Amino acid sequence: MDLHVLHHPLVDHKLTVLRDKNTPSNIFRELVSELVTLEAYEATRNLEVSDREIETPICKMTGKHLNRPRPMVVPVLRAGLGMLDGMTRLLPTAEVGFLGMKRDEQTLDIITYANRLPEDLTGRQCFLLDPMLATGGTLIAATHYLAERGAKDVTAINILAAPEGLKRLEKELDPSIDFKVVVCAVDEHLNDKSYIVPGLGDAGDRLYGLID
Repeated sequence: MDLHVLHHPLVDHKLTVLRDKNTPSNIFRELVSELVTLEAYEATRNLEVSDREIETPICKMTGKHLNRPRPMVVPVLRAGLGMLDGMTRLLPTAEVGFLGMKRDEQTLDIITYANRLPEDLTGRQCFLLDPMLATGGTLIAATHYLAERGAKDVTAINILAAPEGLKRLEKELDPSIDFKVVVCAVDEHLNDKSYIVPGLGDAGDRLYGLID
């Protein structure tokens, strides 16, 4: 597993405002989108490209363009949906799939309740979007879900990560998967409810409001 933590003054500033419990949902959503765009720059550094002959107004030249099949962006519902605009702003030609997963707050088991993905992901570079990498259970389940469809190159883009979740990924992920994680920060630890500390609370609720 390859871990990349963004170290940049703009990231630190935006993340501080994001964490603040007094930041309203509309600003929270804007900041998530902005942070994901910054993360996407690093996450897409190794996108596969091929030569392409073009002609500029001055002369002919050999440029680069993204290989096919196109990259696949997969937000993990519901909170991952708030990251989609920020990712597609930088990678507008990507295809988008959806994966609905949630954690049972009592057992901490991962429940898959929806998917909208191609049956064959062979050769696709896949990007999983989920704001919080807490216990790691959802990310492991989602990655193996993609791998069952042939994906071997998976990058997770998260706003925050907990050390416990990162350790679990190292231990439980299939080593045959080329797996990378891009985060804005690695926080201190998980509390007894498996929330990241200091964290930013429930990302889904802060993006979209509480659901009874």
